[in-house]
Amino acid sequence: MPFYENVFISRQDVSATQVEALTEQFATIVKDHGGEVTKREYWGLRNLAFRIKKNRKGHYVLMSISAPPAAIAEMERNMRINEDVLRHMTVRVEALEEGPSTMMQRRDEREGREGRRSRDYEQRDGGEA
Repeated sequence: MPFYENVFISRQDVSATQVEALTEQFATIVKDHGGEVTKREYWGLRNLAFRIKKNRKGHYVLMSISAPPAAIAEMERNMRINEDVLRHMTVRVEALEEGPSTMMQRRDEREGREGRRSRDYEQRDGGEA
């Protein structure tokens, strides 16, 4: 079966639990058509580069999928119909990425840097760490 990565952006005024429900709905569609969602990542509420349907922010979700093309077509059809989905993009890939995506790795690195930066300031100011 071919491999796909799908990213969709939902409206800013839906809650994180509603975004999880949307993700589950799309995963169920893929599963019903003989596919499998191997990874789901919620990237959070992020700023959009430009306004989309009067929204300045959106909830980003990544799904790694192993499914036949018919399952992807049905999932995308449902994404087009759903009013909560602003944009979506599905890309066929050679192999599915193991571990966290680049977006999640960057978040982990940022959290690690902040701790190191605060220690540097404390040492420079003569404070106790």
